[in-house]
Amino acid sequence: MKSYIPCTALKPYVQSLMVSESGQAQSYTVLPGTSLVMGFQYRGQLAFHNDNVAIRLASSGITGILHSFRVFENTANTGTVLVIFKEGGASFFFHEPLYELYNESLSLEHFVKREQLSALEEQLSAAESDEKRIILVEQFLMTRLQPRRNDLLVASAIEQIHLAQGNIRMVDLAEKLYTSKSPLEKRFRQVVGTTPKKFANIIRMKSSLIAMQSSITVQHDYRMNHYDQAHFIRDFKDFTGVTPGQYLKNLSSGKVK
Repeated sequence: MKSYIPCTALKPYVQSLMVSESGQAQSYTVLPGTSLVMGFQYRGQLAFHNDNVAIRLASSGITGILHSFRVFENTANTGTVLVIFKEGGASFFFHEPLYELYNESLSLEHFVKREQLSALEEQLSAAESDEKRIILVEQFLMTRLQPRRNDLLVASAIEQIHLAQGNIRMVDLAEKLYTSKSPLEKRFRQVVGTTPKKFANIIRMKSSLIAMQSSITVQHDYRMNHYDQAHFIRDFKDFTGVTPGQYLKNLSSGKVK
């Protein structure tokens, strides 16, 4: 996996671009994050599991914010260019409200003409280097860019949620921003792709994972961020696919990096 810094024009919206290649077929777990991810396969196939059924991904697609972990798998000799957007950054490339992508992995054909995608996919397959593939994807993104003013209310909400490590009530968040819950949620969903409450839950769970990786006990984690242990264990398993105890065992054995 190689990571690339986006060009200057895309830096306000894109966190990074990556080229991921795998010589062997494998499956892997992806935890929920706060960014949408766009992918372009120039070789091989990807799929994700839903109720033990493998659902093949389109060669060019986008995955919205997920509410729980998801298991992906790839065939042998797979190559993909990934675009990891900044929080709210994907909204500058789509007319559609991003909440329509929540917990979905959709083909870009829903948003882009098939002819344009086919031309890009052919160019990516024929490209002689990863750097050329990155340039091709950046050029595609530039054609989609829709400059507009940043939503300062949503940006402030994101900042406050991060400052609180996700441990903030939505009524308190709205009060801090001198607004009410309803307009805040509507604008947040449209720009970020999920509700501020679900966004905060992802931040809270990620904070718990970081704390555990720093050798802080599970007891301390749930007291800091959750009402009770049962609530924490349920949320944790939904988020990671394993219990806190199993996660700690995986940490100690080196299975989690």
